[in-house]
Amino acid sequence: MSTVARVYIIEEHPVVRQALVERLSHDPDIKVIGQTGEAERVLPEVEEMRPNVVLLEVKRSDGMGLEILRQITALANGPRTVVLTSYESDWEVEAARRAGASGYLLKDLDSDELLRNIRAMAAS
Repeated sequence: MSTVARVYIIEEHPVVRQALVERLSHDPDIKVIGQTGEAERVLPEVEEMRPNVVLLEVKRSDGMGLEILRQITALANGPRTVVLTSYESDWEVEAARRAGASGYLLKDLDSDELLRNIRAMAAS
């Protein structure tokens, strides 16, 4: 039996966040257990809900994306954290890796590939 990926989404834009929830909702092995755009809600909710995968857009208007990533990856027995972003920059890929990201994906990735990546993160 496969592991159900318990996913928490951090995306500042509600329309984008909801579209992502919709993309993930078609896979029985993936369950979105929480979502927010508010930086101050992330740590308390991730600690309480205990997802095994967090999808995080690090490009934020408050500039807190990489700091949120660092805080999540510093949690004891924390989730695998995947940066899911609009466009790639070499600087950001390296900064995300140094901050502890388990992966770095682009939002325009086709849904099947996105789902495969999430399932793989949850299983590892």
